[in-house]
Amino acid sequence: MNDFINMFFNIELITKVLPDLVGVGLMNTLILAVSATAIALAFGIVIAMALISRHRWLNWPARIYVDLLRGLPVILTIFLIGQGLPYMGVQPFGPSAYPYGIISLGLIGAAYMAEIFRSGIQSIHHGQLEAARALGMPYTTSMAMIVVPQGIRNVFPALTNQFIGIVKDTSLVYVLGLAVGERELYRIGQDMSQRVGNLSPLVAAGIVYLIITVPLTYYVNWLDNRLRTGRVPVIVEEPATKAIASEGAKA
Repeated sequence: MNDFINMFFNIELITKVLPDLVGVGLMNTLILAVSATAIALAFGIVIAMALISRHRWLNWPARIYVDLLRGLPVILTIFLIGQGLPYMGVQPFGPSAYPYGIISLGLIGAAYMAEIFRSGIQSIHHGQLEAARALGMPYTTSMAMIVVPQGIRNVFPALTNQFIGIVKDTSLVYVLGLAVGERELYRIGQDMSQRVGNLSPLVAAGIVYLIITVPLTYYVNWLDNRLRTGRVPVIVEEPATKAIASEGAKA
């Protein structure tokens, strides 16, 4: 039992690695996750619109993109994009692997978010679009102003869940060979674990991941329940209404 505690819960090693985990790893993990999510949201909505398009020249490439990036392992896609572009001589960000990690996670996330957006948009009754068109609104305006906002609202919990997945996927960016100041939570924990021959630093990294993901998971559950049940309407009586009601009661 003592060996188990010492291997996984060595307080001295956890305390030693914690400053790097919080000061460097947490910051880089959040930068990777938030930046990749922004890319995924922007590309995801565009791909979703292509998926539901009636034009095959838009629909087919979007479907191929989604199927490929959802079908391949995340670590393989990160390596192919993050190493493939520099090997081809495409180095707009210089030698740093950090931006390529963000791009890789963003493009992968876009494939998943495209399907989320597509399902949300197609869940809106077609009568909404027809009513907007009947009022003289163009198709693009009807989609942008009426259908898409409602679709996004319906799938917001799923989008938050996808963000949680991206946070965890940042642990795979280490395959690109990040610099010391660019290391995320997993890499910092792994480096120290290899140096000391103990897994407690990795357990500490896992605890920090849980601090991020568990509250978000509960938030998703709360939000999903709220969207499904809706708000209880509160009827506020105007003073004139109260006066009329009062006079009627007296009569």
